[in-house]
Amino acid sequence: MSSRKYTKSIVAAGHPEVCRAASILLEAGGNAFDAVVAAGFASTVVEPALTSLGGGGFMLGFNARSNQDICVDFFVDTPGKGHLDDELEPHFFPVTVNFSGAAQVFNIGMGSVAVPGTLRGLLHIHKKHGVVGLRDVVEPARRLAMGHELNGHQGHFLDLLRPIMTFHKVGRTLYMPEGNYICAGDSLVNEKLADYLEQVVLEGDANFYRGDIAEAIAREMRQNDGLLTLHDLAGYTVHERKPLGVKYRNSVLLTAPEPSMGGTLIGLSLALADSVDPTEYEWGSSAYLLQTVHRMKTVEKLRCQGITNPRALEAYLATRQVSDSDDSGRLFSRGTTHISIADSDGNCASMTCSNGEGSGYYAPSTGIMLNNMMGEDDLHPEGFHSSPPGERVHSMMSPSLLKKGDEIELVIGSGGSKRIRTAISQVLGQVVDYGRGIDEAVEAPRLYWDENCVQIEPGFSTEAVKAIEAGEQVHVWQGKDVYFGGVHCVVPGQIGAADSRRGGAVSEIQAD
Repeated sequence: MSSRKYTKSIVAAGHPEVCRAASILLEAGGNAFDAVVAAGFASTVVEPALTSLGGGGFMLGFNARSNQDICVDFFVDTPGKGHLDDELEPHFFPVTVNFSGAAQVFNIGMGSVAVPGTLRGLLHIHKKHGVVGLRDVVEPARRLAMGHELNGHQGHFLDLLRPIMTFHKVGRTLYMPEGNYICAGDSLVNEKLADYLEQVVLEGDANFYRGDIAEAIAREMRQNDGLLTLHDLAGYTVHERKPLGVKYRNSVLLTAPEPSMGGTLIGLSLALADSVDPTEYEWGSSAYLLQTVHRMKTVEKLRCQGITNPRALEAYLATRQVSDSDDSGRLFSRGTTHISIADSDGNCASMTCSNGEGSGYYAPSTGIMLNNMMGEDDLHPEGFHSSPPGERVHSMMSPSLLKKGDEIELVIGSGGSKRIRTAISQVLGQVVDYGRGIDEAVEAPRLYWDENCVQIEPGFSTEAVKAIEAGEQVHVWQGKDVYFGGVHCVVPGQIGAADSRRGGAVSEIQAD
């Protein structure tokens, strides 16, 4: 059993106010779980284009008191339990959003809403693993909902998703309060959310999942061709699962198991990397880029072959057979945010949450936009609305802990849809194989195999890029971009690093 104590607690997240919310709890005597829940609530207020209490997520943690590794799954379920109309054509339609000049289509509407889990998940984590009162945990988010200044990164994200954020009259009230769409520097106020958070302190999530709010959601879904029912909401369950452990060099990466596909795919990438001696080439060299691209292509081929769960990964590692099949999945940048925390008592929490791009629909009287996870094509490879009600939707989220013996070496995770796994793998490789500091590794340029093109951030040598161009189509970006993920990580007791691609921030709180 580890009894490691540290002189400080560290938080790394995608927004300064999210870090501040976690810091307030740590300074008040809360642990990493109180802090990650406070940060989670705060992120739904200050990162509204990325996350919501109406979305879903995963938390990977280590509880020092019980010496237990934990994974809390509060991702979304497929809706439709008790639905009376089998012939219903869901309210479900495409919206075009322009990302860096490239148009991408997302599906929103009432029929895109999956059963939300974030609110219940945050309360579950606090009740089971926290040590301070719920009012203290929720208060930072409530204050922020009463009004805060929109920063540049969030202003950019909201601008990208303007058609979705303003689809519903509630969204227009929030984001066009005086007729003009909100932008960086403006005050964002969500009084309904502030009021609802006060209700959460008093009543928990009962009203949202079983009470008046749940009934209102179900009624509006029936009236507007949505699939979410009162049965879905009342029956939603948070699951605590055994983390997936993947050996890498002399350490073990603990990451999200099923229903996340991301953890398995990170494990697959690390298994492939583990067979290569990193001393044979320098980081960033031509050989490094060639090896990385080859590994990414292999992972995509194997993913298409069906290696998307721990059992399939174990079978593959026993045989090491490689498929020649290709991957045809469309890639895009989904809204996701991540928080990493390590407290001075050795507790660690790595949490990733998402609202997709949002459905455009707000739960009545709450100020909460519900998710559009039923409209995400990479989460439904068999086709939209093809799965029966009540199934956990698959995810690419991969909050993780790197562990050596009984000690947590690194708390890590990322946003970024399919780039989550490659962003985490690239940062891990730099830290473990090349001894780079986490701040340097997080800010280093990244690359990604995008179906038939290598997407590369600037910063690699001309020689290395030309080596890739000799065999692959290459697109070199003009600067670092949110497309390549947003890795936030912490070395317990030492340092935190937050990704500038997503406006990251780090806080350190000295122990008493």
